[in-house]
Amino acid sequence: MVKVLKPGLYSTVQDFGRTGYQEFGVPYSGTMDHYAAKIVNMLLGNDENAAVIEMTMTGASLQFECDTLISISGANMSPELNKKNIPINKAVAVKQGDVLSFGKLQSGFRSYLGILSGFKTEKILNSRSMYVPITHAQVLKKGEILPVENLPFGHSRKHAQIKIDKSYLSSETLEVFKGPEFDRLTITQQKTLLKTKFSISKDNNRMAYQLEGRFENKLDPIITSAVMPGTVQLTPSGKLIILMRDCQTTGGYPRVLQLADNALNVMAQKFTGQTVSFMMLL
Repeated sequence: MVKVLKPGLYSTVQDFGRTGYQEFGVPYSGTMDHYAAKIVNMLLGNDENAAVIEMTMTGASLQFECDTLISISGANMSPELNKKNIPINKAVAVKQGDVLSFGKLQSGFRSYLGILSGFKTEKILNSRSMYVPITHAQVLKKGEILPVENLPFGHSRKHAQIKIDKSYLSSETLEVFKGPEFDRLTITQQKTLLKTKFSISKDNNRMAYQLEGRFENKLDPIITSAVMPGTVQLTPSGKLIILMRDCQTTGGYPRVLQLADNALNVMAQKFTGQTVSFMMLL
């Protein structure tokens, strides 16, 4: 078991989310940064969909009630085990009674904690991802107990070396495809959209990131249609909104772009005031 001593700013249990339920209005949810989540599970020899803890801007404080292995990837939040620095992007052994904590945010915005065999919280609609009202809580709470498996006797800690690309944490480029309504923009608008550097507004969360500034919009409204994580919507007022993992399943704003999956990982590590630009994939 793992006890939550302090939950941090916004910490949740996530896996790769819920698929097959969007027709019922259920969001995909899941880890904002799939790449970092895959890394922590690969380092531990877990299934890539094993549940992890996602921490936003500030880390949690956790006490381990059993011997196990952990790994951390994504944002560097200066992790410490029993007040001693530990590395990220490596498997680390912990013992019963050990306390994991985090300090200053060094890079990125969201950090991921994996544990051997994954966190064994309740699975609902084939996923452990936290999202109210599907799950009973939106975030981890102080004093909460998270079920995990003990370290098996004789378990090998040796795993293949993994080449990790950290460049996406600082990248400002979002690779995109044309959205369904992209060709309804004028040629000038299309060029402006792909040449402009946009700043991230304070209105950003697991549902969507809003970009600062206004983009000329003379498009007619569309009939409410399907959207998904990575869809870039253009509002009547000219605001651009990038939908993220907890987004709704339908929307009525023109869908001018669609982020590639790796671009969603880049976006997940951004915060207010940072800038991004779009690069069209052919």
